[in-house]
Amino acid sequence: MSKTALGLALAALALPAAGNAQDRALPDTQIDRVPAEQAETPPARRQPGVPAWADFAARNIAAIERYDDSGPQLSAVIVYDPDAATKAVPLSDDGSLLGGRTVLIKDNIETREWPTTAGSLALARNATGRDAPLVANLRANGGVVLGKTNLSEWANIRDRDSTSGWSAVGGLVRNPFAVDRNACGSSSGSGAAVAAGFAWGAIGTETNGSITCPASINGVVGFKPSVGLVSRTHVVPISSTQDTAGPMTRRVWDAALLLGAIAAADPADPATLDVPNRRVDYTQGLSRDSLQGIRIGVMRNQIGDRADVEAVFGTALEDLERAGAVLVDIEFQPNGEMYRDSFTVLMFELREQMGKYLASLPGENLPRSLADLIAFNELNAATELRWFGQDLFELAERTTDLEAYEKARENAVRIAGKETIDALLAEHDVRFLVAPTRGPAWMSDLVLGDNFNGSIGFGAPAAIAGYPHLTVPMGHVEGLPVGLSIIGAKWADHDVLNAGYAYEQARTAELAEPTFERWAPTE
Repeated sequence: MSKTALGLALAALALPAAGNAQDRALPDTQIDRVPAEQAETPPARRQPGVPAWADFAARNIAAIERYDDSGPQLSAVIVYDPDAATKAVPLSDDGSLLGGRTVLIKDNIETREWPTTAGSLALARNATGRDAPLVANLRANGGVVLGKTNLSEWANIRDRDSTSGWSAVGGLVRNPFAVDRNACGSSSGSGAAVAAGFAWGAIGTETNGSITCPASINGVVGFKPSVGLVSRTHVVPISSTQDTAGPMTRRVWDAALLLGAIAAADPADPATLDVPNRRVDYTQGLSRDSLQGIRIGVMRNQIGDRADVEAVFGTALEDLERAGAVLVDIEFQPNGEMYRDSFTVLMFELREQMGKYLASLPGENLPRSLADLIAFNELNAATELRWFGQDLFELAERTTDLEAYEKARENAVRIAGKETIDALLAEHDVRFLVAPTRGPAWMSDLVLGDNFNGSIGFGAPAAIAGYPHLTVPMGHVEGLPVGLSIIGAKWADHDVLNAGYAYEQARTAELAEPTFERWAPTE
């Protein structure tokens, strides 16, 4: 059955085993996608002869058919709307924020057209017929929902030994820069799809690294907003403390535009109320001169042990200085209690929040608790547990000590926010902190799981504290992208985007382009 069929959920039960993807033929071709200088041109600056967004939608669909349905079969898209171009026609240049731009939605976010599976066969029939508020906001602002993207199943919270980008519903997402390399997770399909030209933008979700890592490794922009800027209602949850949705695009300007289209207060999500400095359009005020005289903290010892990443980072620092920034070296080692206690928070909130979400679903014959999911996986071990288990699900089901949870939450959030990011910004009198987001993509290995290639990054404090974190492509290692992380204070979302925009305009490094070829070092 085609991805375009509305009966996707039933078809998912007959999907081929994920391992079969390793045997697919690889075309010796470079990707044919919308030119960047056209795709990211703001409507007010569009030049004569540049196609309308309806034409781009048609090209997006053609790219999905060529590279996801066939060819290298990236497995980035689970389902899409073949009529999206027609729907974009009346929206093109209608004065709305997005004006007909196409957006793919990660499949842990509810859309009225299709089931929301979180990649699991347990939710294959989870057709709620409703939009998450962020999706409703997207449509109200002129966005065209093109389809839904594959992801690490359950947003990569099921097992410690998982392979990022694999789900029982969608198979294994392949990195368009090297199809035997990983797309990171959990927003794997969203990152790969934007890189491959399957949509103008995509929505990902992050609890800890799930937007920024796949954005970095797939060579796109990813923005994790301050927790509370975007509603989490009708999004399959992990953590009420750390969960957020955010934009993934090819340019910072687009990420800012897409953020404005989805961010709004939601009475059903208390975190979105009383948000200061909320904007309608986050592109307003973006300036290539915004870093003039701005002090930026350089997290020198958060690079990891890769000299190649350090070299690319060095070029990015030179670009920041050329943009007018004043760089301040910072040597810092995070307090390990932050990671320990954050893990306790995730385990406790996973059971609590997942149970509430499942219990609220309108359909029949669906799991209603985390215990139900564990039982479903055991009954369907041949498909669900073929490559890795569910030890985190099982641990979360046993994590029930409310007092221990409350203490852990207070400690983790305080250390990550007040005692780490806030303290570093104040002590060194800097506006932002920068570091490499991650190293280059590793080889996908469904048997042995992920290997992060010795790269550590500095995104965890922002994730735990709920602070904004932007990653922007800064170059590549042997054709594999690496990103620059920019982190700021809570609610400084526009400032962080502005910094990323100025860096992007000053960037001198050559960016890699997807090739769909197997990766090999240049001799």
